[in-house]
Amino acid sequence: MASLPQKLTAEFFGTFWLVLGGCGSAVLAAAFPGLGIGFAGVSLAFGLTVLTGVYALGHISGGHFNPAVSFGLWSGGRFPAKDLIPYIIAQVVGGLVAGLVLYVIATGKAGFEVGGFASNGYGDHSPGGYSMLAALVTEVVMTFMFLLVIMGATDKRAPAGFAGLAIGLMLTLIHLISIPVTNTSVNPARSTGVAFFAGGAATGQLWLFWVAPIVGAILAGFVYKAVFEKE
Repeated sequence: MASLPQKLTAEFFGTFWLVLGGCGSAVLAAAFPGLGIGFAGVSLAFGLTVLTGVYALGHISGGHFNPAVSFGLWSGGRFPAKDLIPYIIAQVVGGLVAGLVLYVIATGKAGFEVGGFASNGYGDHSPGGYSMLAALVTEVVMTFMFLLVIMGATDKRAPAGFAGLAIGLMLTLIHLISIPVTNTSVNPARSTGVAFFAGGAATGQLWLFWVAPIVGAILAGFVYKAVFEKE
């Protein structure tokens, strides 16, 4: 069994990769003149970062890479409360370091403007102009479903070896649905990592992208444990 420092290091690098790969695709590749990858490409990039991260590091730390996932697994009886804070700190630091690396790369191009910097938002800062209520509902429901898939795919009764694939594809699907609404968070560390560098409304609205994913994840953990867990 891995030690706690090994687990925290894995969570740092897994979250780092998720933010750098996912948000990097949005900042560097999505708007590239004539060759932009668009919403579908960004959605796939986020899914691929989780898929590769889970297979590379999941056997060490469980492959959370997301404070909401840690809360959801805790509420579902799969993760000890004593490790919640250390995991969340490692995840947030990983996200912030990824945001820094992405910022250094992006600002290396003449004329680059930080703008939203792949941050999440609602109202005027929603890609599609969706309200705060729409953003709140979206983030709660998407994270709820994400945790149901995670808990189901990692259940001892599920087919072995396929959890990473299911989780990565689920995150891709979530992005395909919700990028127009909130630019998709379902992950407070992902939101924090880029909001710190975007500033302004990105930090002012960051509270929603902590509260909503954590609420959705905790609810999913309780529901899975109560309804689907083997007695």
